[in-house]
Amino acid sequence: MNNLIKLLLVFLLSDFSYSQILKKEFPGEGTVDIVENLGSPILLESEFLNEDGEKVVLKDFFSKDIPTIITLNYFECPMLCSLVLNGLGDSLKSLSLEAGNDYQIITIDINPHETYQLAHQKKKNYVQKYNIDNLDQNWSFLTGTNENIKKITNSIGFLYYYDRIRDEYMHPAALAVVNPDGIISRYLYGIQFPEKDLKLALLEAAEGKIGSTLDRIILYCYHYDPYKNTYTLFATNIMRIGGILTLIFIGLMLFNFWRKDHNLVGD
Repeated sequence: MNNLIKLLLVFLLSDFSYSQILKKEFPGEGTVDIVENLGSPILLESEFLNEDGEKVVLKDFFSKDIPTIITLNYFECPMLCSLVLNGLGDSLKSLSLEAGNDYQIITIDINPHETYQLAHQKKKNYVQKYNIDNLDQNWSFLTGTNENIKKITNSIGFLYYYDRIRDEYMHPAALAVVNPDGIISRYLYGIQFPEKDLKLALLEAAEGKIGSTLDRIILYCYHYDPYKNTYTLFATNIMRIGGILTLIFIGLMLFNFWRKDHNLVGD
């Protein structure tokens, strides 16, 4: 009986100690979120390697005077990163704006252990898949040190962590749209980015420097709804435009009546 009690105690204690060891092996739960830093600059002095292994400074990309789409991913991500990049590519395919003239894209690798060779292959895959004019010259895939990666993720408000048990990075699904001066203008969330939302975000970030006159009028009619994570019609601005068009119509009608009346008097 005593031996049985001893065996039971050993079993329970060993099970308890094993549970404690396992618990210590679990990483502390990190935070996966976006802390929006709208109106704040990203750190343009951060250094990376481009997909060809060349050293680049982020500010070198901001001489084109066009908005920039920034994605934060890693290339061996088992699922989410590919879904985000595919969603972006699908939207770009239907976008009426032109790469290089109206926007550029920078994808920054959040895994400091991945190589520029891997970035090169990832870029090649997406350029071939979507076959968009000038995309090759205007979609950069960057790798870097943990220090420089953190500078960018912190400035964007991109909160993620590495899960050692799964050997994966836990991260949000989002992209940032940055204006030509490197100031964060808009965040878009999810794995699909409607062409309307992406276009309006780029027009908004460009501050009237890209797009047609009609695009600018359309942008005036929409505003970003943070609760719905999309651009919605802004009724007040639509009423203003309607009022202006009504005044123009009345003015034209009065001018036409005046001209006819003037012609009759002349006769």
